[in-house]
Amino acid sequence: MQILWGLALFIVAGVFEIGGGWLVWQTLREGKPWSWALLGSVMLLLYGVIPTFQVSHFGRIYAVYGGFFIALSLLWGWWCDGNRPDLWDVAGGAIALVGVLLIMYGPRGATAPFVEL
Repeated sequence: MQILWGLALFIVAGVFEIGGGWLVWQTLREGKPWSWALLGSVMLLLYGVIPTFQVSHFGRIYAVYGGFFIALSLLWGWWCDGNRPDLWDVAGGAIALVGVLLIMYGPRGATAPFVEL
């Protein structure tokens, strides 16, 4: 259940960040009303709050969110702007999602390899 909750939070955060950014973009680049930018700004503010409900630490959550952001951005561009992802977009998004799985759910503890920096 914790995995589903975490996944839901990543998706909601992604919708708020990408949607908020898209609304501001539409205002500044496409001449949409300023109310769109205001709504987008509120969404971006809420995006900053949503990840705090995740169970892991800041660095891991934001690294994992970066992978989700890549995939969700491509989907958003396809659904909202009609920019269908090509092979390289899909391949890059898939690689990012594999990275997400490794970072978030890779084995932890005494038996996991440790990298010293």
